[in-house]
Amino acid sequence: MTTTTTQLGPRTGGLTPSSPVLTLTAALLGFALITLDASVVNVALPSIGTALGGGMSGLQWVVDAYTLSFAALMLSTGAFADRAGASRAYAIGIAVFTLASAACGLAPDLPELIGARVLQGVAAAVVLPASLSLVRQAYADPVRRARTVATWAAGGSVAVALGPVAGGALTTVWDWRGIFFINLPLGAVALVLLVRAPRSERRRAPLDLPGQLTAVVALTAVTFAVIEGGATGLVALLVALVAGAAFVRIELRQAHPVVPLGLFRSPAVSVAVAAGAACSVSFYGVIFLFSLFFQQVQGRSALYAGLMFLPMTGVIPVTNIVAGKLAARYGARLPMLAGQVLAAVGALVLLYVDAGTPPLLVGVLLVPMALGCALTVPPLTAVMMDAVPAERAGLAAGVLNAARQVSGGLGIAVFGALVSGGFTAGLRESLGIGAALFAVTALLSFRLSGRPANSA
Repeated sequence: MTTTTTQLGPRTGGLTPSSPVLTLTAALLGFALITLDASVVNVALPSIGTALGGGMSGLQWVVDAYTLSFAALMLSTGAFADRAGASRAYAIGIAVFTLASAACGLAPDLPELIGARVLQGVAAAVVLPASLSLVRQAYADPVRRARTVATWAAGGSVAVALGPVAGGALTTVWDWRGIFFINLPLGAVALVLLVRAPRSERRRAPLDLPGQLTAVVALTAVTFAVIEGGATGLVALLVALVAGAAFVRIELRQAHPVVPLGLFRSPAVSVAVAAGAACSVSFYGVIFLFSLFFQQVQGRSALYAGLMFLPMTGVIPVTNIVAGKLAARYGARLPMLAGQVLAAVGALVLLYVDAGTPPLLVGVLLVPMALGCALTVPPLTAVMMDAVPAERAGLAAGVLNAARQVSGGLGIAVFGALVSGGFTAGLRESLGIGAALFAVTALLSFRLSGRPANSA
């Protein structure tokens, strides 16, 4: 039976009953929204390009503006959520995300859309740690808390699975602007539900602003260099190198760095981050490329393209659960190796896809790579958590998630640059890169212990 506590209301000073179930619902809704927005836009890209122009580089920025701002700021937003209080941070994040979604839907041109996507990413970076903190605070019992955190995580997996289909349906039935306008009522519901969430205490948490700033500059500059190329790309690359060197110097001297570089002295941490990066590069890059392939090369509708991703994304939630159980029973190395080998084979199989390949067959051929990634991620997360002290688990999780998001954004930048010179040839080069990354990280995974992973 769900217990109900009573706390001071945020405005009236009266007593407002708080509900753990409604708190979980609010947190889950916000988490699903920001996860969905990372993939829902891909299927709408051809429609956005037709309406606003901008070419391939513009479409890459529509995706990466969100992904990179989300990833880079995720390094510090956990500390911000602690300082502001999880409930306040969550309310701010959802409110800004909803307003930014409206700005995306109303954008008259591509630069304004990209700017609004940056704001969406900033808000999403605040929502993610705050939503998890709300779930943890709502349930005092450790067993129930563990179950609700698992429910919260499963919600993100379901959102990833539904993203391309939802994007295709909204773009076809409504318009590409519909993928952003749909966030308005959902964001409003999340804020209403938040009224019943317990008010969070503010806690002191150190912020590494110089490290955060140099990380943002370095990541933005290197992405700009890959997408834009040419003389400006070379200047951007130089800026990225300078900012990256400054970031390393700052992190080595900071008492509370956003990325403790000492974590990477552990081979397990380095392998987990590398394997996670390989999965993100290939997974998000493939969704980006095949969203364009189905519509621009094969001439299918956005809804049709979204449905072709359903077999690929539909296997993820179930496989994540199976992978966690395998890691707990047999150790992380076995499912990680199996997953990376399967993903590499899946990328190589896709090399034979061309304009004449039946779309239904392409949809089936996308499954092995997604299955391999889904089999790899839960064990590598367990490896990461087991390799660090308990008091640094949250920080390590933030580093891993940020690395995966950044890698996904850079993968889209690189793959988009490759296909801009010729789609079929660039597609095959991109798939070859993905397969090579999986081969390298699979070899690195042999260094891992074969013992069962406690955190799977």
